Amino acid sequence: MAGIYIHIPFCKQRCRYCAFYSSTLYNIKEEYVKALCRELQERRHYIGNETVETIYLGGGTPSTLTIGQLRTICDTVYSTYPVSSSPEVTIECNPDDLTPEFLEQLRGLPFNRISMGVQSFNDEQLKRLGRRHSAEGARKAVRNARAAGYGNISIDLMFALPGSTADEWLYDLKSAIELKPDHLSAYNLMYEEGTPLYRDLCSGKITELGEEENVEQFGMLIDSMKAAGYRHYEISNFALPGKESRHNSSYWNDTPYIGCGAAAHSYNGTSREWNIADIKAYIEGMESGKRIFEVEHLTEEERYNDTILTRLRTANGIPLTWIKERFNERLNAYLLRAAEKEIALGNLKEENGHLSLTEKGVFISDAVIRELIYV
Repeated sequence: MAGIYIHIPFCKQRCRYCAFYSSTLYNIKEEYVKALCRELQERRHYIGNETVETIYLGGGTPSTLTIGQLRTICDTVYSTYPVSSSPEVTIECNPDDLTPEFLEQLRGLPFNRISMGVQSFNDEQLKRLGRRHSAEGARKAVRNARAAGYGNISIDLMFALPGSTADEWLYDLKSAIELKPDHLSAYNLMYEEGTPLYRDLCSGKITELGEEENVEQFGMLIDSMKAAGYRHYEISNFALPGKESRHNSSYWNDTPYIGCGAAAHSYNGTSREWNIADIKAYIEGMESGKRIFEVEHLTEEERYNDTILTRLRTANGIPLTWIKERFNERLNAYLLRAAEKEIALGNLKEENGHLSLTEKGVFISDAVIRELIYV
């Protein structure tokens, strides 16, 4: 089993999170789609003969492409790879792209799951984040997707937004739950160097929330989602029963995947590789038959660390027999020694042969993971 990730790095305006900008003056989307499809075809053997169970179109986002361009990408995938008879096929969308007209056309393509970056239901915060949709626009997008027949909808939220209060965050959570999404991802706002938000932070225009407020909002997230019937199956992810993201779960479960497009990453079990991020350079490389990418061959210790970093974030945790079968005795012994200390502190628990975070450990997961990493 394997997955395909396709990166569409375009945005309709310069926002604070999309890496690339595309306007009528810089319209290279058609060339990009051609290069992307060429990569999909030329690298079809990267995942061997594994059946493709998940397909994910993400980035900045795919809903900025035309239906014709999306159809070309889907046709290329299905004609090139052995796709499962019941795959999970996700498309990331901007909320304000999800008009009834667009959704009606989208239904003619294989997508059966929609993920949208709502981020907040506070219009002031959305403007600060550089988002072009409104809170009501996000609500309307979810309603439109339901009316179009989509039964698997995921939304993203951000917490610890600058100047936000506990009451404002609770309003965001209640607003999200009222929409009854099948899946919700919530991420702590990160101030990345070079972004407008980072410059605003440095200049004093906005203030970063303190650790105490951050932890409080994370706790509110967990409590609210659990009370609404969602399973907290990964630190940042919540789902109704049976609606866990199959594609994201493949990242956490060491499943091979191929990533195509500018800045896309791939993993085959022993190495990782990633394409150049610059769109023009990516296109030129594919057109010349010389894909521009870097590769990293993983040592056993690096693969062990990756396992700790990903699987310990999940509710199921790390199967100890899996560690013993895949890694040498030295690493297995190292994990057991490190875990023993964290179990004694109440940060980890061992149940049914699985090592996982306790409720206490979830709040300090980064610190716990550091203790188990092999240096």
